[in-house]
Amino acid sequence: MVERSDRAPLLDWEEVPTAEKPDGKAPAVPHVKERLSSPPNNRAPSGSSGFGWSSGPGGPTSTRTVSNGDGCGAPPATSGAPAAVDEAQPPDKDAHLSDPGAIEVSLEDRMVKWEEKDQIVSVFVVTFNTRTGNMLEWCLPKDIDLEGVEFKAIASGSHRVTTDFIYFRKGSYFGLACFANMAVESMEERGARMKSVGILSPSYTLLYRYMSFLEHQVRLQLKSPGHYSPLEAFYEDKRALLPPSGEAVVCALPTSTWGAAINHSMHPEMKITHPAGCMSQFIRFFGEQIMVLWKLALLRRRILIFSPPPVGVVCYRVYCCCCLANISIPGVGVAVPEFRPFFYVNVADISALENELSYVACTTEKIFEEKKDLYDVYVDNQNVKTHRDGLKPLLRLSAADREKYRKLTEQRQMLLYSQEENGDCVSSEEDLFILFFLEQNNRIFQTLSEVAGSSDPTITQESVRAMGLDPHGDRLFLLHLLEIYGYDSLLVSEQLCCS
Repeated sequence: MVERSDRAPLLDWEEVPTAEKPDGKAPAVPHVKERLSSPPNNRAPSGSSGFGWSSGPGGPTSTRTVSNGDGCGAPPATSGAPAAVDEAQPPDKDAHLSDPGAIEVSLEDRMVKWEEKDQIVSVFVVTFNTRTGNMLEWCLPKDIDLEGVEFKAIASGSHRVTTDFIYFRKGSYFGLACFANMAVESMEERGARMKSVGILSPSYTLLYRYMSFLEHQVRLQLKSPGHYSPLEAFYEDKRALLPPSGEAVVCALPTSTWGAAINHSMHPEMKITHPAGCMSQFIRFFGEQIMVLWKLALLRRRILIFSPPPVGVVCYRVYCCCCLANISIPGVGVAVPEFRPFFYVNVADISALENELSYVACTTEKIFEEKKDLYDVYVDNQNVKTHRDGLKPLLRLSAADREKYRKLTEQRQMLLYSQEENGDCVSSEEDLFILFFLEQNNRIFQTLSEVAGSSDPTITQESVRAMGLDPHGDRLFLLHLLEIYGYDSLLVSEQLCCS
Protein backbone atom coordinates (compact mmCIF):
# COMPACT_ATOMS: atom_id res chain seq x y z
CA MET A 1 0.00 0.00 0.00
CA VAL A 2 1.33 3.42 -0.89
CA GLU A 3 1.22 5.61 2.18
CA ARG A 4 0.10 9.20 1.78
CA SER A 5 2.07 11.53 3.97
CA ASP A 6 0.72 14.71 5.52
CA ARG A 7 4.13 16.28 5.18
CA ALA A 8 4.64 18.67 2.28
CA PRO A 9 7.95 18.71 0.41
CA LEU A 10 10.41 21.43 1.34
CA LEU A 11 9.97 24.50 -0.82
CA ASP A 12 12.38 27.18 -1.94
CA TRP A 13 11.41 29.64 0.78
CA GLU A 14 12.07 27.10 3.51
CA GLU A 15 15.45 27.37 5.20
CA VAL A 16 16.78 23.92 5.97
CA PRO A 17 19.59 23.72 8.51
CA THR A 18 22.61 21.68 7.43
CA ALA A 19 21.99 19.16 10.19
CA GLU A 20 18.64 18.27 8.63
CA LYS A 21 20.14 17.50 5.21
CA PRO A 22 21.93 14.16 4.79
CA ASP A 23 24.55 15.55 2.40
CA GLY A 24 25.07 18.80 4.27
CA LYS A 25 24.65 20.80 1.06
CA ALA A 26 22.40 23.74 0.52
CA PRO A 27 19.09 22.75 -1.07
CA ALA A 28 18.65 23.58 -4.71
CA VAL A 29 15.85 25.94 -5.57
CA PRO A 30 13.17 23.80 -7.25
CA HIS A 31 12.06 24.60 -10.77
CA VAL A 32 8.87 26.62 -10.98
CA LYS A 33 7.09 23.77 -12.69
CA GLU A 34 8.25 21.33 -10.02
CA ARG A 35 6.91 23.54 -7.29
CA LEU A 36 3.52 23.81 -8.90
CA SER A 37 3.03 20.25 -10.00
CA SER A 38 1.85 17.35 -7.88
CA PRO A 39 1.06 13.66 -8.28
CA PRO A 40 -1.99 12.93 -10.44
CA ASN A 41 -4.01 11.64 -7.50
CA ASN A 42 -3.92 15.10 -5.98
CA ARG A 43 -6.04 16.32 -8.87
CA ALA A 44 -9.64 16.95 -7.95
CA PRO A 45 -12.11 14.75 -9.75
CA SER A 46 -14.76 16.38 -11.83
CA GLY A 47 -17.47 15.66 -9.32
CA SER A 48 -17.65 15.47 -5.56
CA SER A 49 -19.94 15.80 -2.63
CA GLY A 50 -19.00 18.20 0.08
CA PHE A 51 -17.99 21.74 0.65
CA GLY A 52 -14.91 23.81 1.16
CA TRP A 53 -13.69 27.34 1.15
CA SER A 54 -11.85 28.37 -1.96
CA SER A 55 -10.78 31.34 -3.98
CA GLY A 56 -10.28 31.34 -7.69
CA PRO A 57 -7.56 33.07 -9.68
CA GLY A 58 -9.14 36.47 -9.20
CA GLY A 59 -10.66 35.91 -5.81
CA PRO A 60 -13.27 33.67 -4.27
CA THR A 61 -15.88 32.28 -6.62
CA SER A 62 -19.13 30.73 -5.52
CA THR A 63 -19.91 27.43 -7.21
CA ARG A 64 -22.58 26.08 -4.90
CA THR A 65 -24.51 23.14 -6.31
CA VAL A 66 -27.96 22.00 -5.38
CA SER A 67 -26.66 18.96 -3.57
CA ASN A 68 -24.52 20.40 -0.81
CA GLY A 69 -22.84 21.26 1.69
CA ASP A 70 -23.38 17.64 2.58
CA GLY A 71 -19.98 16.78 3.81
CA CYS A 72 -16.46 17.67 4.37
CA GLY A 73 -15.63 18.56 0.82
CA ALA A 74 -13.27 20.87 -0.86
CA PRO A 75 -12.33 23.61 -3.27
CA PRO A 76 -14.20 23.69 -6.55
CA ALA A 77 -12.66 22.29 -9.69
CA THR A 78 -14.30 24.96 -11.80
CA SER A 79 -12.73 26.47 -14.86
CA GLY A 80 -10.29 29.24 -14.30
CA ALA A 81 -6.94 30.50 -15.45
CA PRO A 82 -4.24 28.02 -14.52
CA ALA A 83 -1.25 29.11 -12.53
CA ALA A 84 1.55 30.42 -14.68
CA VAL A 85 4.05 27.94 -16.00
CA ASP A 86 7.73 28.58 -16.56
CA GLU A 87 7.90 30.90 -19.55
CA ALA A 88 11.51 29.91 -20.19
CA GLN A 89 10.25 26.52 -21.37
CA PRO A 90 7.18 27.03 -23.57
CA PRO A 91 5.13 23.96 -24.42
CA ASP A 92 5.83 22.09 -27.64
CA LYS A 93 2.87 23.17 -29.74
CA ASP A 94 3.51 20.64 -32.52
CA ALA A 95 3.54 17.75 -30.09
CA HIS A 96 0.29 18.94 -28.53
CA LEU A 97 -1.41 19.23 -31.88
CA SER A 98 -0.29 15.84 -33.17
CA ASP A 99 -0.65 13.76 -30.01
CA PRO A 100 -4.09 13.60 -28.30
CA GLY A 101 -2.40 12.09 -25.24
CA ALA A 102 -0.20 15.14 -24.95
CA ILE A 103 -3.28 17.37 -24.95
CA GLU A 104 -4.80 15.32 -22.13
CA VAL A 105 -1.66 15.58 -20.03
CA SER A 106 -1.52 19.30 -20.67
CA LEU A 107 -5.09 19.77 -19.45
CA GLU A 108 -4.39 17.68 -16.37
CA ASP A 109 -1.30 19.72 -15.58
CA ARG A 110 -3.31 22.89 -15.99
CA MET A 111 -5.95 21.67 -13.54
CA VAL A 112 -3.34 20.59 -11.01
CA LYS A 113 -1.61 23.95 -11.19
CA TRP A 114 -4.89 25.83 -10.82
CA GLU A 115 -5.78 23.85 -7.72
CA GLU A 116 -2.43 24.65 -6.20
CA LYS A 117 -3.05 28.34 -6.63
CA ASP A 118 -1.55 30.07 -3.61
CA GLN A 119 -4.22 30.91 -1.05
CA ILE A 120 -2.38 32.02 2.09
CA VAL A 121 -4.01 35.14 3.53
CA SER A 122 -1.88 35.41 6.66
CA VAL A 123 1.16 33.97 8.42
CA PHE A 124 1.75 34.51 12.12
CA VAL A 125 3.78 33.59 15.21
CA VAL A 126 2.13 33.10 18.59
CA THR A 127 4.07 32.78 21.83
CA PHE A 128 3.32 32.05 25.46
CA ASN A 129 4.35 34.82 27.82
CA THR A 130 4.65 33.94 31.50
CA ARG A 131 3.12 37.30 32.48
CA THR A 132 0.39 37.83 29.90
CA GLY A 133 -0.29 34.30 28.62
CA ASN A 134 -0.79 33.57 24.93
CA MET A 135 0.00 36.52 22.70
CA LEU A 136 0.41 37.31 19.02
CA GLU A 137 4.12 37.95 18.48
CA TRP A 138 4.29 38.71 14.76
CA CYS A 139 2.12 38.52 11.65
CA LEU A 140 1.71 39.43 8.00
CA PRO A 141 -0.11 41.35 6.76
CA LYS A 142 0.05 43.79 9.62
CA ASP A 143 -3.53 45.02 9.22
CA ILE A 144 -5.32 41.64 9.26
CA ASP A 145 -7.70 40.91 12.13
CA LEU A 146 -6.19 38.02 14.12
CA GLU A 147 -8.00 38.64 17.38
CA GLY A 148 -8.26 35.38 19.31
CA VAL A 149 -5.91 33.42 17.05
CA GLU A 150 -3.41 33.23 19.92
CA PHE A 151 -5.81 30.92 21.77
CA LYS A 152 -6.39 28.74 18.71
CA ALA A 153 -2.74 28.32 17.73
CA ILE A 154 -1.75 27.26 21.26
CA ALA A 155 -4.48 25.03 22.63
CA SER A 156 -5.42 24.92 26.29
CA GLY A 157 -3.23 22.30 27.97
CA SER A 158 -0.52 22.37 25.30
CA HIS A 159 2.17 22.82 27.95
CA ARG A 160 1.83 19.08 28.57
CA VAL A 161 3.08 18.13 25.07
CA THR A 162 6.28 18.90 23.20
CA THR A 163 4.82 19.20 19.69
CA ASP A 164 1.37 19.40 18.16
CA PHE A 165 -0.52 20.76 15.16
CA ILE A 166 -3.94 22.36 15.18
CA TYR A 167 -6.58 22.97 12.52
CA PHE A 168 -9.06 25.72 13.34
CA ARG A 169 -11.40 28.32 11.91
CA LYS A 170 -10.97 32.06 12.15
CA GLY A 171 -13.97 33.90 10.77
CA SER A 172 -14.36 32.86 7.14
CA TYR A 173 -10.86 31.38 7.01
CA PHE A 174 -9.29 28.10 8.07
CA GLY A 175 -5.98 27.87 9.86
CA LEU A 176 -3.18 25.43 10.55
CA ALA A 177 -0.65 26.04 13.28
CA CYS A 178 2.32 23.95 14.41
CA PHE A 179 3.19 24.14 18.10
CA ALA A 180 6.44 23.27 19.88
CA ASN A 181 7.57 23.38 23.48
CA MET A 182 11.29 23.58 24.27
CA ALA A 183 13.04 23.48 27.64
CA VAL A 184 15.24 26.52 28.28
CA GLU A 185 17.47 27.66 31.13
CA SER A 186 15.57 30.86 31.78
CA MET A 187 13.95 31.96 35.02
CA GLU A 188 11.90 34.55 33.12
CA GLU A 189 10.41 31.85 30.88
CA ARG A 190 10.06 29.43 33.81
CA GLY A 191 12.15 26.78 32.11
CA ALA A 192 10.02 26.40 28.98
CA ARG A 193 9.60 28.31 25.72
CA MET A 194 6.38 27.69 23.80
CA LYS A 195 5.55 29.02 20.37
CA SER A 196 3.31 28.28 17.44
CA VAL A 197 3.68 29.25 13.79
CA GLY A 198 0.52 29.26 11.69
CA ILE A 199 -1.19 30.27 8.47
CA LEU A 200 -4.72 31.19 7.35
CA SER A 201 -6.36 30.24 4.06
CA PRO A 202 -9.86 30.33 2.54
CA SER A 203 -9.62 26.52 2.18
CA TYR A 204 -8.46 23.93 4.72
CA THR A 205 -7.82 21.37 1.99
CA LEU A 206 -4.47 22.85 0.96
CA LEU A 207 -3.08 23.68 4.38
CA TYR A 208 -1.38 20.31 4.78
CA ARG A 209 1.06 21.22 2.01
CA TYR A 210 2.82 23.59 4.39
CA MET A 211 2.94 21.33 7.44
CA SER A 212 6.67 20.59 7.24
CA PHE A 213 7.47 24.25 6.64
CA LEU A 214 5.52 25.30 9.74
CA GLU A 215 7.11 22.55 11.83
CA HIS A 216 10.58 23.71 10.79
CA GLN A 217 9.74 27.36 11.35
CA VAL A 218 8.42 26.84 14.87
CA ARG A 219 11.65 25.03 15.77
CA LEU A 220 13.56 27.95 14.29
CA GLN A 221 11.51 30.43 16.31
CA LEU A 222 12.23 28.52 19.51
CA LYS A 223 15.98 28.47 18.87
CA SER A 224 16.26 31.92 17.25
CA PRO A 225 13.30 34.09 18.29
CA GLY A 226 12.59 37.00 15.97
CA HIS A 227 13.98 35.40 12.80
CA TYR A 228 11.05 36.13 10.50
CA SER A 229 12.69 36.39 7.05
CA PRO A 230 11.63 32.86 5.89
CA LEU A 231 8.06 33.64 6.95
CA GLU A 232 8.15 36.95 5.09
CA ALA A 233 9.43 35.22 1.93
CA PHE A 234 6.79 32.52 2.31
CA TYR A 235 3.98 35.06 2.58
CA GLU A 236 5.19 37.04 -0.42
CA ASP A 237 5.34 33.85 -2.46
CA LYS A 238 2.04 32.33 -1.36
CA ARG A 239 -0.30 35.15 -0.47
CA ALA A 240 -3.81 34.94 -1.90
CA LEU A 241 -5.61 37.43 -4.08
CA LEU A 242 -8.81 38.39 -2.29
CA PRO A 243 -11.59 40.86 -3.10
CA PRO A 244 -11.53 44.24 -1.34
CA SER A 245 -13.84 42.98 1.40
CA GLY A 246 -11.42 40.19 2.23
CA GLU A 247 -14.35 37.82 2.61
CA ALA A 248 -14.18 34.21 1.49
CA VAL A 249 -17.10 32.41 -0.11
CA VAL A 250 -18.25 28.93 0.80
CA CYS A 251 -18.25 26.77 -2.29
CA ALA A 252 -19.24 23.28 -3.33
CA LEU A 253 -18.31 20.93 -6.12
CA PRO A 254 -20.69 19.63 -8.78
CA THR A 255 -21.79 16.08 -8.10
CA SER A 256 -22.81 14.84 -11.52
CA THR A 257 -19.78 12.63 -12.12
CA TRP A 258 -19.10 10.95 -8.79
CA GLY A 259 -19.15 7.54 -10.43
CA ALA A 260 -16.38 8.37 -12.87
CA ALA A 261 -14.19 9.61 -10.04
CA ILE A 262 -14.46 6.56 -7.80
CA ASN A 263 -11.80 4.56 -9.63
CA HIS A 264 -9.39 7.47 -9.64
CA SER A 265 -8.92 8.13 -5.92
CA MET A 266 -12.15 10.09 -5.88
CA HIS A 267 -11.67 12.22 -2.82
CA PRO A 268 -8.07 13.51 -2.59
CA GLU A 269 -9.33 17.08 -2.77
CA MET A 270 -11.41 16.44 0.33
CA LYS A 271 -8.42 15.69 2.53
CA ILE A 272 -6.88 18.01 5.04
CA THR A 273 -4.62 15.77 4.35
CA HIS A 274 -4.28 13.11 7.01
CA PRO A 275 -1.49 10.57 7.46
CA ALA A 276 -2.00 7.14 5.94
CA GLY A 277 -4.28 5.07 8.16
CA CYS A 278 -6.23 7.98 9.64
CA MET A 279 -9.56 6.44 8.65
CA SER A 280 -8.64 2.99 9.91
CA GLN A 281 -7.55 4.51 13.21
CA PHE A 282 -10.89 6.31 13.38
CA ILE A 283 -12.72 3.02 12.86
CA ARG A 284 -10.60 1.17 15.41
CA PHE A 285 -10.97 3.97 17.95
CA PHE A 286 -14.77 4.16 17.84
CA GLY A 287 -15.56 0.62 16.70
CA GLU A 288 -19.30 0.08 16.23
CA GLN A 289 -19.91 3.56 17.62
CA ILE A 290 -19.07 5.02 14.21
CA MET A 291 -22.54 3.87 13.16
CA VAL A 292 -24.01 6.09 15.88
CA LEU A 293 -21.84 8.99 14.73
CA TRP A 294 -22.90 8.30 11.14
CA LYS A 295 -26.59 8.73 11.98
CA LEU A 296 -25.99 11.88 14.01
CA ALA A 297 -23.83 13.36 11.25
CA LEU A 298 -26.47 12.57 8.62
CA LEU A 299 -29.04 14.29 10.85
CA ARG A 300 -26.78 17.36 10.90
CA ARG A 301 -26.47 17.47 14.67
CA ARG A 302 -23.96 19.66 16.49
CA ILE A 303 -21.16 17.31 17.52
CA LEU A 304 -18.42 18.34 19.94
CA ILE A 305 -15.46 16.04 20.57
CA PHE A 306 -13.50 16.46 23.79
CA SER A 307 -9.94 15.25 24.23
CA PRO A 308 -6.85 16.48 26.08
CA PRO A 309 -3.84 17.49 23.95
CA PRO A 310 -2.37 16.63 21.51
CA VAL A 311 -5.06 18.20 19.32
CA GLY A 312 -3.89 17.14 15.86
CA VAL A 313 -5.24 13.59 15.97
CA VAL A 314 -8.60 14.90 17.22
CA CYS A 315 -8.79 17.34 14.30
CA TYR A 316 -8.52 14.26 12.08
CA ARG A 317 -11.52 12.77 13.88
CA VAL A 318 -13.46 15.93 13.05
CA TYR A 319 -12.60 15.40 9.40
CA CYS A 320 -13.58 11.72 9.53
CA CYS A 321 -16.95 12.62 11.08
CA CYS A 322 -17.59 14.97 8.17
CA CYS A 323 -16.89 12.16 5.71
CA LEU A 324 -19.75 10.15 7.22
CA ALA A 325 -22.35 12.56 5.86
CA ASN A 326 -21.45 12.77 2.16
CA ILE A 327 -24.32 12.55 -0.34
CA SER A 328 -23.93 12.74 -4.13
CA ILE A 329 -27.57 12.72 -5.29
CA PRO A 330 -28.41 16.08 -6.93
CA GLY A 331 -31.09 18.02 -5.09
CA VAL A 332 -30.78 16.19 -1.77
CA GLY A 333 -30.02 18.40 1.22
CA VAL A 334 -30.70 21.76 -0.42
CA ALA A 335 -32.49 23.13 2.65
CA VAL A 336 -30.44 21.19 5.19
CA PRO A 337 -27.83 23.01 7.30
CA GLU A 338 -24.26 22.41 6.19
CA PHE A 339 -22.28 20.02 8.35
CA ARG A 340 -19.45 22.47 8.96
CA PRO A 341 -16.05 21.48 10.37
CA PHE A 342 -14.88 23.95 12.99
CA PHE A 343 -11.93 21.77 14.01
CA TYR A 344 -10.42 23.10 17.27
CA VAL A 345 -12.56 25.46 19.35
CA ASN A 346 -12.14 27.11 22.74
CA VAL A 347 -14.14 29.43 24.98
CA ALA A 348 -13.46 32.32 22.59
CA ASP A 349 -15.61 30.50 20.01
CA ILE A 350 -18.70 30.25 22.20
CA SER A 351 -20.49 33.18 20.57
CA ALA A 352 -19.81 31.75 17.09
CA LEU A 353 -21.03 28.27 18.03
CA GLU A 354 -24.23 29.70 19.51
CA ASN A 355 -25.31 30.66 15.98
CA GLU A 356 -24.42 27.37 14.30
CA LEU A 357 -27.22 24.96 13.38
CA SER A 358 -24.87 22.11 12.46
CA TYR A 359 -21.16 21.52 12.99
CA VAL A 360 -18.49 19.13 14.21
CA ALA A 361 -15.61 20.42 16.31
CA CYS A 362 -13.10 19.38 18.95
CA THR A 363 -11.87 21.00 22.13
CA THR A 364 -9.48 20.46 25.01
CA GLU A 365 -11.57 22.53 27.42
CA LYS A 366 -13.76 20.47 29.73
CA ILE A 367 -15.93 23.46 30.55
CA PHE A 368 -17.76 22.94 27.25
CA GLU A 369 -19.45 19.85 28.65
CA GLU A 370 -21.46 22.11 30.97
CA LYS A 371 -22.61 24.38 28.12
CA LYS A 372 -25.27 22.05 26.78
CA ASP A 373 -26.92 24.74 24.67
CA LEU A 374 -23.86 24.72 22.39
CA TYR A 375 -24.03 21.09 21.27
CA ASP A 376 -26.39 18.19 20.68
CA VAL A 377 -23.82 15.40 21.00
CA TYR A 378 -20.77 15.29 23.26
CA VAL A 379 -18.02 12.78 22.53
CA ASP A 380 -15.62 12.09 25.41
CA ASN A 381 -13.04 9.49 24.38
CA GLN A 382 -15.17 6.66 22.90
CA ASN A 383 -18.21 7.71 24.92
CA VAL A 384 -20.87 9.27 22.70
CA LYS A 385 -23.62 10.95 24.72
CA THR A 386 -26.43 13.45 24.38
CA HIS A 387 -28.60 15.43 26.77
CA ARG A 388 -31.45 15.62 24.26
CA ASP A 389 -34.16 13.05 25.02
CA GLY A 390 -35.18 12.82 21.37
CA LEU A 391 -31.68 11.68 20.38
CA LYS A 392 -30.92 9.26 23.22
CA PRO A 393 -32.57 6.26 21.50
CA LEU A 394 -30.23 6.83 18.53
CA LEU A 395 -27.26 5.99 20.73
CA ARG A 396 -28.40 2.36 20.74
CA LEU A 397 -27.14 0.23 17.87
CA SER A 398 -29.77 -1.46 15.72
CA ALA A 399 -29.39 -4.85 14.09
CA ALA A 400 -28.83 -3.08 10.76
CA ASP A 401 -26.06 -0.98 12.33
CA ARG A 402 -24.19 -4.06 13.45
CA GLU A 403 -24.64 -5.65 10.03
CA LYS A 404 -23.28 -2.54 8.28
CA TYR A 405 -20.30 -2.44 10.62
CA ARG A 406 -19.66 -6.14 9.95
CA LYS A 407 -19.70 -5.47 6.20
CA LEU A 408 -17.36 -2.49 6.59
CA THR A 409 -14.93 -4.58 8.64
CA GLU A 410 -15.15 -7.40 6.10
CA GLN A 411 -14.43 -5.06 3.20
CA ARG A 412 -11.44 -3.61 5.05
CA GLN A 413 -10.04 -7.08 5.63
CA MET A 414 -10.49 -7.96 1.95
CA LEU A 415 -8.73 -4.75 0.94
CA LEU A 416 -5.81 -5.40 3.28
CA TYR A 417 -5.53 -8.94 1.94
CA SER A 418 -5.54 -7.65 -1.64
CA GLN A 419 -2.84 -5.12 -0.82
CA GLU A 420 -0.66 -7.74 0.81
CA GLU A 421 -1.16 -10.58 -1.70
CA ASN A 422 -1.56 -8.69 -4.97
CA GLY A 423 0.42 -5.55 -4.29
CA ASP A 424 -2.64 -3.33 -4.76
CA CYS A 425 -1.24 0.19 -4.43
CA VAL A 426 -4.24 2.01 -5.89
CA SER A 427 -7.07 1.25 -3.47
CA SER A 428 -6.91 2.67 0.03
CA GLU A 429 -8.83 2.46 3.26
CA GLU A 430 -9.67 6.13 2.86
CA ASP A 431 -11.42 5.43 -0.45
CA LEU A 432 -13.17 2.42 1.05
CA PHE A 433 -14.36 4.33 4.12
CA ILE A 434 -15.74 7.34 2.27
CA LEU A 435 -17.30 5.30 -0.50
CA PHE A 436 -18.94 2.91 1.98
CA PHE A 437 -20.87 5.68 3.72
CA LEU A 438 -21.49 7.61 0.52
CA GLU A 439 -23.18 4.56 -1.00
CA GLN A 440 -25.18 3.96 2.17
CA ASN A 441 -26.40 7.56 2.24
CA ASN A 442 -27.25 7.52 -1.47
CA ARG A 443 -29.12 4.25 -0.97
CA ILE A 444 -31.33 5.84 1.68
CA PHE A 445 -32.21 8.95 -0.30
CA GLN A 446 -32.60 7.13 -3.59
CA THR A 447 -35.18 4.86 -1.96
CA LEU A 448 -36.96 7.83 -0.36
CA SER A 449 -37.12 9.57 -3.73
CA GLU A 450 -38.57 6.47 -5.37
CA VAL A 451 -41.22 6.09 -2.67
CA ALA A 452 -42.09 9.80 -2.87
CA GLY A 453 -42.59 9.48 -6.64
CA SER A 454 -44.76 6.36 -6.47
CA SER A 455 -48.55 6.18 -6.52
CA ASP A 456 -48.53 5.09 -2.87
CA PRO A 457 -45.98 7.28 -1.01
CA THR A 458 -45.88 5.06 2.05
CA ILE A 459 -42.68 3.86 3.68
CA THR A 460 -43.07 0.16 4.39
CA GLN A 461 -40.85 -2.42 6.05
CA GLU A 462 -39.64 -3.49 2.62
CA SER A 463 -38.63 0.04 1.64
CA VAL A 464 -36.85 0.54 4.98
CA ARG A 465 -34.88 -2.65 4.40
CA ALA A 466 -34.09 -1.43 0.90
CA MET A 467 -32.45 1.59 2.55
CA GLY A 468 -30.27 -0.74 4.61
CA LEU A 469 -32.08 0.21 7.82
CA ASP A 470 -33.85 -1.76 10.54
CA PRO A 471 -37.67 -1.39 10.28
CA HIS A 472 -37.96 -1.42 14.06
CA GLY A 473 -34.65 -0.26 15.53
CA ASP A 474 -34.21 2.61 13.05
CA ARG A 475 -37.78 3.94 13.08
CA LEU A 476 -36.93 7.04 15.14
CA PHE A 477 -33.85 7.74 13.01
CA LEU A 478 -36.00 7.53 9.90
CA LEU A 479 -38.60 9.92 11.33
CA HIS A 480 -35.87 12.45 12.15
CA LEU A 481 -34.47 12.03 8.65
CA LEU A 482 -37.85 12.66 6.99
CA GLU A 483 -38.37 15.81 9.03
CA ILE A 484 -34.90 17.28 8.49
CA TYR A 485 -34.68 16.57 4.75
CA GLY A 486 -38.22 17.71 4.02
CA TYR A 487 -39.94 14.47 3.03
CA ASP A 488 -43.19 15.73 4.57
CA SER A 489 -45.43 14.08 1.98
CA LEU A 490 -44.32 10.55 2.84
CA LEU A 491 -46.44 8.36 5.08
CA VAL A 492 -44.93 5.88 7.52
CA SER A 493 -46.56 2.47 7.68
CA GLU A 494 -47.95 1.47 11.06
CA GLN A 495 -45.95 -1.74 10.68
CA LEU A 496 -42.87 0.28 11.64
CA CYS A 497 -43.49 0.05 15.36
CA CYS A 498 -41.10 1.29 18.00
CA SER A 499 -38.41 -1.08 19.16
